[in-house]
This record gives sequence, C-alpha cells and structure tokens, in this order.
Amino acid sequence: MTPDLNVLANLGIMVLSGIFMGRLMKHLRLPNVTGYLIAGLLLGPYFLPALGIPFSVLSESFINNMTVIPEVALGFIAFSIGNEFKRSYFRQVGTAPVIIACLESLFAVVFVAGMMILTGYSVPFSLVLGSIAAATAPASTIMVINQYRARGPVTKTLLSVVALDDAIALVLFSVCMAAAQSIKGGAANLAWAIFRPVLEIFGALALGILLGILMLIPMRRFHKHGNRLALVCGFVFLGIGLADRFGLSSLMLCMGMGAAVANLSREANSILDVAESITAPIYILFFVASGAGLQVKMLGKIGVIGIIYIVFRFLGKWFGSWLGGRIGHAGRNVSHYLGPCLLPQAGVAIGLTLVAGNVVPKYTAQIRAVVLAGTLVYELAGPALTKMSLVRAGEIRSG
Repeated sequence: MTPDLNVLANLGIMVLSGIFMGRLMKHLRLPNVTGYLIAGLLLGPYFLPALGIPFSVLSESFINNMTVIPEVALGFIAFSIGNEFKRSYFRQVGTAPVIIACLESLFAVVFVAGMMILTGYSVPFSLVLGSIAAATAPASTIMVINQYRARGPVTKTLLSVVALDDAIALVLFSVCMAAAQSIKGGAANLAWAIFRPVLEIFGALALGILLGILMLIPMRRFHKHGNRLALVCGFVFLGIGLADRFGLSSLMLCMGMGAAVANLSREANSILDVAESITAPIYILFFVASGAGLQVKMLGKIGVIGIIYIVFRFLGKWFGSWLGGRIGHAGRNVSHYLGPCLLPQAGVAIGLTLVAGNVVPKYTAQIRAVVLAGTLVYELAGPALTKMSLVRAGEIRSG
C-alpha cells in the first residue's frame, strides 16, 4: 500500500525524513549520508515489502521518474570539485598526491574489473562496474580529520588525495564507459575507440571552462547573494543541458566550470559558498532517492559481485596508495597508512550508477544494488578505519 500523495508532499517527506535521520546518525557518530540512505530505504517501495510489510511512502514509478534531481546534484558536486583545483594548490602539494590519487583510482578499477572478468562476467559489465570503484567520498574522511584534529604528513597527503580523487575517477569512468560501449557495438576502429573518450573529456572540460569564464562576466556586476545564486544555478543547469545535448560528460563539464572560476576569480570562495547555500536539500533528496531505489530483493542475487566489489575495491585502493607513495617518495607512513583512509564512497559513485545503466541496461538493478550496498558498508566502516590508520601513523592521539 502506498499513500496517494502528490509530488511536493513526497519531496517534503523525503527532505524532512532525511534531515532527521541524518541528525540521528550524527548522535551515533556516523556520517549524515548514511542516515539519508537509511531514510530512503524506509520510505522506498522495496525495503519494507521485502520484510513482509506491505507499505511504502514512495512508489516505484515516483522514484524512477526522479531523473532531474540526480543530474542537478551531480552537477553541483562536480562544480565544487573543480573549485579545488587552483594553481596555487598544485604548487603547494607537489607531485606525490597526484601520483597517489592516479594510482589508487586506477588500481581500484583494475582490481574490481579484472577479478570480475576472471570470475566469468562480461567485459562491458566488468568495465562499467569497475569504473565506479575509483570514486572516493571525501566527506567522511575530512570529518574524522577535523573531529580528532589529526596532523602530520599522512593527513596532509590524504587531504590532497581526496580532493583530486573524484576528478580522476570521472576521467577513468568516462574512458571505461566509452570502451564498454565500443566492445558492445563491436567497433572496428580501435584507435577511434581509444581516442573518442579522450576527445569527449577534453571537449567537456573546454566547454565547462568557457561557461565558467562567461559566468564571471555578470558576476562582476551582481553582488547580492540572491542574484549570484541565480547566476550559479543558471550556468550549472545550462552546462548540464548542453552536455546532454552534445553527448558530453556533465560531470567533467561542471568540473571544468568550477576550475575556471577557482583560477580566474578572486571571489572563487564566496561564489562556491553561494552555490553550497542551495545544495543541502538537493543532496538530501539525491541520497534519499538513491536509498529508496535500492532493490533489496537483488541483494540475495549479487553475493559474489558484491563481495568482489567491496573487497577488491579496498585492495586496489590500498595497493595503489602504497605504490604511489613509493614512487612519489612520500614516506613510509604515507605508503602504509593512507590506503585504508580512502574507503568511503557516496555521492559521485551513486550518481554514476545512473549513467552506467545506459550502457548495460540489463544490469542496471545489480549495479545500483552493489554500489549502494557497498556505500552502506564503506560509510559505516570507513570512518573507523580512517581513525585507526591515523592513530597507527601517530597523527591522532589514541587516548
């Protein structure tokens, strides 16, 4: 049974339940995003019926039709990621964090996709799911660092890596998606199959940078918070729409827009603050909808895939961090203790499941269930592992 509520009533219930469940998780010292996902599970059409309770607040058709909110949420996430990439930032951190971020993302993809192929799954499916493994959510990690006032080389390197991680993950995802599409379509021209995703990535970044430059022109004349908020929303919406129209990655485009603002404007921080002032309810709706979309009945059918994803993603992150630390001469503690701090996964990964379903539609439910189940595991275990690693590195007082 599902109550006959209109769209606005459903959205209101989603926001309110998400914020209250997030506060409950805060009291339990767990990330807010875990509460949002749990709220979605309880409201959605799959969880309670699976327990024998024939009731849900949100219908399956309502969840399936919520396509705009995830696109907008991911657009703002990518915009904020782009704002991290200032030239001064790269001059300050050097090359070690870049090497580590590239290798830990790459080996997460290689370990997950490789093990799935060895287990007998199709190459396109393995590439698509493996590509999602690269993304790491920085929120939980940064929360632990701030809560325990961690200080030291591991912490400093960790902050740099998590800032770079999602950008690299988006590039790897775009390449893997294009490769999976080429394999499915039996593309004869291998060179074009390799070059096309690179062209799409740089095309999206170039268009994003152009939009970022254009955004800054009216920003010079509009100083009120409301006007600037309207400008940011307008350009982010426009960017997402143009990316969809020209077949480009909206994530890369919005990231390029954010990077342009960060490097060309002295008011970049205030512009980002303006953008973040509208994102709280959007993110809550995004995560609650994601939790509501978890088809619990699929969990019993994804045992092997789920174990491969959760275990080998962690191993790939750890090995890539260790190897990157050694190559970048980051120090013994960084090489040994950074990897376990990269476990959390949330917003970007969940959003990528929506895009992944376009390439392997028959596996959409499985991919979504695996990533969401992994997200719950990672968000629960991630902060504890981060704290333990930083304690062992001597950067958090164990007492």
